[in-house]
Amino acid sequence: MKTAEEILKEINRPMISISPDKTIYEAIQVMSKNRIGAVVVKERQQIIGIWTERDLIIDIVKKGFDFKIAKIRDYMSTDLITADCQDSIPLLQDKFLGKRLRHLFIKKGGKIIGLLSAGDVTRASLADTAEELSKLNAVCSWEYYENWKWKRPKK
Repeated sequence: MKTAEEILKEINRPMISISPDKTIYEAIQVMSKNRIGAVVVKERQQIIGIWTERDLIIDIVKKGFDFKIAKIRDYMSTDLITADCQDSIPLLQDKFLGKRLRHLFIKKGGKIIGLLSAGDVTRASLADTAEELSKLNAVCSWEYYENWKWKRPKK
């Protein structure tokens, strides 16, 4: 079973980040251009938050909210949930489900090395399952059973 670090290496995608002084509108533009559901907020190369499409849904109905002038710093999530780089797919899925998350920061040696989405982990899980089934099918193929039959003597 794959680890968080192995999944990160497979997807080989950088974390897209913006400054906390950018507007929500600018964040939406970055997310749209990169076809992503979350943007990492960095200040002086330090990750300080995350802002997601789910945050947009929550923020947009707030009285007085104007996404063209609202700053990310005022709306980002700063409680960053992490997982260890050696966590397996089931452990990652448990965090996504248990904490109702869509994005999870991955740490190695105390440092954030990447960001995984629930979709990334689901895709990796399905690929692992498909690989296991393929191996089982090779071991237990119908050809094996057909050649296993007792042959009757010819009359």
